[in-house]
Amino acid sequence: MMLQDLKSNFKKALVKLYPDTEIEVFFYRLTEHKLGLKRIDLALNQLLTCDDFTNLFFEDALTRLKNYEPIQYILGATEFYSLPFKVDKNVLIPRPETEELVDWILETTKNQKQIAKTIKILDIGTGSGCIAVALAKNLPQAEVWALDISKNALNIARQNADLNEVSIRFIEANILTLETLSTKFDVILSNPPYVKQAEKLLMKPNVLNHEPHLALFVNNENPLIFYDKIADFAKTNLSSDGTLFFEINQYFGAELSALLKQKGFTNIELKQDLFAVDRMVKAWGK
Repeated sequence: MMLQDLKSNFKKALVKLYPDTEIEVFFYRLTEHKLGLKRIDLALNQLLTCDDFTNLFFEDALTRLKNYEPIQYILGATEFYSLPFKVDKNVLIPRPETEELVDWILETTKNQKQIAKTIKILDIGTGSGCIAVALAKNLPQAEVWALDISKNALNIARQNADLNEVSIRFIEANILTLETLSTKFDVILSNPPYVKQAEKLLMKPNVLNHEPHLALFVNNENPLIFYDKIADFAKTNLSSDGTLFFEINQYFGAELSALLKQKGFTNIELKQDLFAVDRMVKAWGK
């Protein structure tokens, strides 16, 4: 089958499931991954004959896309903070708004003039390791720890650290029961599960049916359970001038700020993301 026919059949197969622009993005990402052809190259290779392995690759991709599996899982890769990352069903796909959290941490760290000293950072619930790796890459003087309850997620995170040539200390632990670690941290951050079970009906099938629920959902009755526990952990494990960062559910901003104030945190700041919704919180432990 020629490449132009492959593209035509690909679009026809998905036209009732996805917008045209999204289908095109899928096709371009798959052709670059399988054939090494960038979008600009496709126009010059329309008559290229695809071998059986390529045809089978696209058939498998179509089957998975029809089941609303995210393209990142099909490719086994994505990009975050201009860095390459491996992803699979054991980790959440990094979101653009999380890049803003990385920006905020880097900006705060540099503004505090900590850049000259070794900074100790702990990422709780690291998943793919995207935040930890991005920070380690951009703060070469930092010592970065990354914690997760999932052995499979940590395996992916370790691969991503190697892929991006950064050194990170990984810890397998449950933050809901962990009391302390053997060091104090200048920065503790977390993007914990924060989607209430009641919000499942609002979610798209590509997320609901494929991304790990362990990393997504919290009980309706206690949606701040991870923030509450991590805040207590941070009170013990932050250095005297340390900073706590969270990514949050947009509906939790005021409630979480009040919780942190009650626990003795100061200079609590709520920040919106690029979609103009409350998405991040920063607080000092002193």
